[in-house]
Amino acid sequence: MSAAADRRAVLLLAHGSPDSPEEVPEFLKNIAGRPLPENVVAEVKHRYGLIGHSPLTEITMRQAAGAARELKLPVYVGMRNWKPFIADTVQQMARDGITQAVVICLAPQNSRTSVGLYRRALGEPPFSVEFVENWHDHPLLIHAFAEKFSAGWKRACEEAGRRIPIIFTAHSVPTRTIEEGDPYEQQAKETAEMVAMEVSSLTNDDWTFAFQSQGMSGGAWLGPTVEDTILKLKEKGHPGVFIQPIGFVCDHVEVLYDIDIGFKQFAEQHGMRLWRTESLNDSPTFCSAIADVARSRLETPGEPKPQVVQIKGI
Repeated sequence: MSAAADRRAVLLLAHGSPDSPEEVPEFLKNIAGRPLPENVVAEVKHRYGLIGHSPLTEITMRQAAGAARELKLPVYVGMRNWKPFIADTVQQMARDGITQAVVICLAPQNSRTSVGLYRRALGEPPFSVEFVENWHDHPLLIHAFAEKFSAGWKRACEEAGRRIPIIFTAHSVPTRTIEEGDPYEQQAKETAEMVAMEVSSLTNDDWTFAFQSQGMSGGAWLGPTVEDTILKLKEKGHPGVFIQPIGFVCDHVEVLYDIDIGFKQFAEQHGMRLWRTESLNDSPTFCSAIADVARSRLETPGEPKPQVVQIKGI
């Protein structure tokens, strides 16, 4: 690192999550920019109540700490919709004398509904910024997903006594977003395909792709849905499914409620079992992925590149 390394930093941006169900109304207002209908607020409060607490903020802080240890640089965290807000974190970075920052969204696939909104919330910081538009195909990100997948899928297949089909998932977005040229759908599917290729024993017949967590607002949202995909796999005679999210990098309500409660209950209602891979959270490989993305934008020639080994499946 150069002599100015102590003034460099990394800023991780994420969606944010309320600390309790009571904070949900204000949280949703931050997302929508206006108060939402009472029935929508009640449903989201119910979901947060069922999972008890969304650990998104704590996990993101651990991810930042893991990347910081590897980079030997400060790594800050800013949330778009909750504390610590992006604007507050940027002010703290300025007070700390930061002059250059790599900004990484913890949504590896680029969509104007996520990365675009994070960038808008970032504004014009009083220091130089290198904004990472996407990193959906980074080798260490793919390897981190494959590590978690391989262990979880092996256990599921052993419990079922047969190969269980995989549904790769990512958060849905309004269809019009894709029609207007958003790269999100393509990048999400590319991530899934690369993870499948990383596990040498998988074939194209083992997996499919679906979009989850479609919004409650009107208009068409990107599909197919996970529910429809589960039913199609049931028609083919499969006794269960294995969910592998590749659009999320830690546990939060879309994982802990949508998958672990909602989709699991749906599968059980149709006589099927459902398993899920463990989330990346603060896995060492994932923290190394964040660090490597940052390192590549900090102009540090001579840094060794990550060595990625293909994972052998079952």
